[in-house]
Amino acid sequence: LDEISNDITKYTPACFEPTIDYCVVKFPRFAFDKFPQANQTLTTQMKSVGEVMAIGRTFKEALQKSIRSLEIDRYGLESYLPKLSAEEKADFPAQVRQKLQVPNWERLWYLADALRLGMSMDEIFNLTRIDPWFIENIRQLVEFEGKIRSAAELTPDFLRQTKQMGFADKYIAQLRGITEKEVRNLREKQGLRAVFKTVDTCAAEFKAYTPYLYSTYEQECEANPTARKKYMILGSGPNRIGQGVEFDYCCVQAAFALRDQGFETIMVNCNPETVSTDYDTSDRLYFEPLTVEDILAIIAVEKPDGIIVQLGGQTPLKLSVPLEKEGVKIIGTSPDNIDRAEDRERFKEVLDKLQLRQPESGIARSYEDAEKVAARIGYPVLVRPSYVLGGRAMEIVYDNASLANYMQRALTVSPGHPILIDKYLEKAIEVDVDAVSDGSETIVAGIMQHIEEAGIHSGDSACSLPPYSLDAQIVNEIKRQAKLLAKELNVIGLINIQFAVKDRDVYILEVNPRGSRTVPFVSKAVGLPLAKIGALVMTGMSLKELGVTEPVATKHIAVKEAVFPFIKFPGVDTVLGPEMRSTGEVMGIDDNFAMAFAKAQNSIGLNLPLSGTAFLSVRDEDKADLVAIAASLQKSGFQLLATHGTYQYLKERGITVSPVNKVSEGRPHIEDNIKSGKIALLVNTAGDKRTRQESYSLRRAALVYNVPYFTTIAGACATAQAIRALQEEKMQVKPLQEYHVEMR
Repeated sequence: LDEISNDITKYTPACFEPTIDYCVVKFPRFAFDKFPQANQTLTTQMKSVGEVMAIGRTFKEALQKSIRSLEIDRYGLESYLPKLSAEEKADFPAQVRQKLQVPNWERLWYLADALRLGMSMDEIFNLTRIDPWFIENIRQLVEFEGKIRSAAELTPDFLRQTKQMGFADKYIAQLRGITEKEVRNLREKQGLRAVFKTVDTCAAEFKAYTPYLYSTYEQECEANPTARKKYMILGSGPNRIGQGVEFDYCCVQAAFALRDQGFETIMVNCNPETVSTDYDTSDRLYFEPLTVEDILAIIAVEKPDGIIVQLGGQTPLKLSVPLEKEGVKIIGTSPDNIDRAEDRERFKEVLDKLQLRQPESGIARSYEDAEKVAARIGYPVLVRPSYVLGGRAMEIVYDNASLANYMQRALTVSPGHPILIDKYLEKAIEVDVDAVSDGSETIVAGIMQHIEEAGIHSGDSACSLPPYSLDAQIVNEIKRQAKLLAKELNVIGLINIQFAVKDRDVYILEVNPRGSRTVPFVSKAVGLPLAKIGALVMTGMSLKELGVTEPVATKHIAVKEAVFPFIKFPGVDTVLGPEMRSTGEVMGIDDNFAMAFAKAQNSIGLNLPLSGTAFLSVRDEDKADLVAIAASLQKSGFQLLATHGTYQYLKERGITVSPVNKVSEGRPHIEDNIKSGKIALLVNTAGDKRTRQESYSLRRAALVYNVPYFTTIAGACATAQAIRALQEEKMQVKPLQEYHVEMR
């Protein structure tokens, strides 16, 4: 250790123990909204999907910064009380005690409410066993909230004290009943601005050479900005379902590309798990929440030449319009064009102008609106709030009762934004396209065919690059439409478009004028560093200058497969739908689709069986497609077992199959067979709510007992092909670089 130097100080060796003059708070990010059936009690089984980290001069400041870093629409220790009815308020003290006693992700907010209700420190400690030091700090914050509410005016000294305790402008505004902008204007009028301190690990005893900074409210600013040409990249915040490390990949690649061109790069992020928050990834790192307030504070000090918002997912994208209104220069695709793609009404105008198809659709701001739209376009419909990522609160709805229930829930998820209602295209093939444009030229880098049909969220679908069953005419039409859209939206940088192909008609599902979660997959599959190219294009360079031309067709097939956290959440069904639930992905690559798919399954820990018994049970709509799959499995040497309806259908079509009871039909049933190790492979597609509930236990058993299972016909079909490939040939390995060389 005495031989290794510390990169930050250059003088101290690694055997120096860190001495820090700041406090750091880590706060986990949970995704229980994606798994409503899950038990939300926190136990020894990890349930968080990401985390944030916040740095401040005190615990109070760091805690409050961590809360607004979570991106859960909370900016402080907000009380639940104002949102409750009179009846609910009467039961609230009992609810608070229960929430304090049983660990849950919202416990901190209930602790604050317990203090507001007048519960003593001792009672809270006895219920929670949380160290009294933490309880006392939270008590002081709650007490100070009362002072903010009741203060006759926000004097300079009082406001400085408020900010030093970590209160966000937005939360101060809530407590005072004014706007965030009014608080910010008052602060700036008083000359009260955030200063930035350096993370040095030695309490300023030695000079720090690495600009790794955090904000606080003191006198001296240690930022020392340079006069170089510089660009600020807004990161993606905490990992969560719908927005994970794939967006961090884009931000990091952009930082590398810009630095190679001689620009100074400034990274803003609050996620300690990412490469973007390594102190040597960019020239300057600001470990800060991704909110308008915090970003404006950095901009005021650094004065960058432009801000990049299209690489960190929905987080920075949602900030683009508010930042532009504050006079911030957003480079790349303009916030107005981003809004043209995100706003359904404006987007429909774009498609009408270009004469491109989309599924029949409408928008609603109330149940009455939604009912009229559904009556016009016909059930089933796909419903979702606008301006959300990861398919949050997205559902396929089949009747008015379900629609009413949905509208009640969805309007709380995306307040102020309309609900989008689309005709659900059954049995359609979904296609993802990633492209990069400089405003005049557009390069289509990757066209991915989803293995699961449209209706399964793109982040949860396995996909193949290039498409494995679409003909050249359809692929060329998709490419034509992608270029048309990029030009109309004046895209400068990356764009992702999702299409659906039904009966040879091409429909546009959505356009995202930003980096997408498939950018890393496409970049590695085709050997084209899309995020780097996108970042350089945003600075004003053309694709021609960069020497980027249309990529040649790949000779290999790359298959992306999703990884799910279902095993962590007992009680959660494994059936896929329009709401994204995957937490990661893998890539399988080979010269043919079947083997690439087999490698992808192997990579997620699903070793496909080459013999044994395959269990089949599918909804009526899938029975015709199941025949070929059953025949293929039979040819591969599998014995077939099926529930009575599926058994009868297959038997009538010449398939040798044995019947087995459903769980509801009495023992011995299929679940017994799974638990006793008699099933090697399971194919089960669920229909309506009743059949889904009936078959839930067998899917859960397959998950728990590690039996490879498939809940879509398309997935089962690909699996049958992969099993044949594994039986007929040996799995080969080859470096990725060799595939890229062969392409060139």
